[in-house]
Amino acid sequence: MLPALFVAALVGVGSALTLKTRDGGANVYTSCLTPNTVALTFDDGPYQWSKNVTDLVTASGGHCTFFVNGNNWDCIYGEAQRDSLAYAFKAGHQIANHGWAHADLTTLNTTQMDSEIKKVDDALRDILGITPAYLRPPYGNYNDDVRAVAFARNKSLVIWDFDSGDSTGSTSTQSKQAYDDAKESSTGTLLALNHETSNSTVFEVLPYAISALKQYGYKLVTVAECLGAGPAYTHVASPNKPNATWHC
Repeated sequence: MLPALFVAALVGVGSALTLKTRDGGANVYTSCLTPNTVALTFDDGPYQWSKNVTDLVTASGGHCTFFVNGNNWDCIYGEAQRDSLAYAFKAGHQIANHGWAHADLTTLNTTQMDSEIKKVDDALRDILGITPAYLRPPYGNYNDDVRAVAFARNKSLVIWDFDSGDSTGSTSTQSKQAYDDAKESSTGTLLALNHETSNSTVFEVLPYAISALKQYGYKLVTVAECLGAGPAYTHVASPNKPNATWHC
C-alpha cells in the first residue's frame, strides 16, 4: 500500500488536453526545497542495473527516484524491465516520467510532445498502476510549449542542480570528486543527476556518494519528498495484466 502522502486525484484522465498560456505552465524545479535532503535521481532506465541501484539505496535507509523512458536503452514492457520497476516501487522508491524515446521535447510539436509523455504514463499505469506527477524532460530541455503540455498532463518538471557527469564523459574518480565538492559547497540540499545505464555510476560512484552524503548528515529522499510540493503520483490503482499491446 502506497503512503497516502503520495496519492492525489487525477483530473481529466483520458480527456482532451487543454493547453494553458505561458502563465499556466507546469512548475519547474531545479533544486530541493526541504532542508538537509538529497534526492538521488537516475535517468534512462529501466535497465539491467536497476535492481542494484534499488538495493544500494534501500540498504542505506534512504530512497531515490527513477526517471524512466519507454523505449530507450531497453523496452519498458520487457519482463525484466517490468520486474525491476515493480521491485523499486515496492521498496518505496519513486518512479517518474522521462519521455518515451528520450527525444528532446523542444524539437517536437505539442502533439508529439504529448505522445512522448502519455506513452510512458500509459505504460506505468499498465505495469504499476501509477501515473507520475513529475516529468524530467530529456537533456533538461524545456520551453513554454513543454511546460504547457506537462501542465495539461498534471505534471511538474524536475531538472537538477548537480550533475555527476556520468553521461558526459566523467570518470568514476571525477564523479566522486564532484560529489565531494558538492556536499562541501551545498546550501543544504542536492538534486543529483545520475544515469542507471552507467556501470561505473552504479557500482563505483553510488556506494561512495551514499556513504559521503550520509556522513555529512544528509537524508536520502525521493524527489517528491525533497520538494515537498505534492505527491509523487496523481493516480494509484492496481496494475493491469500483461497482454498483446505491451510492446515497444
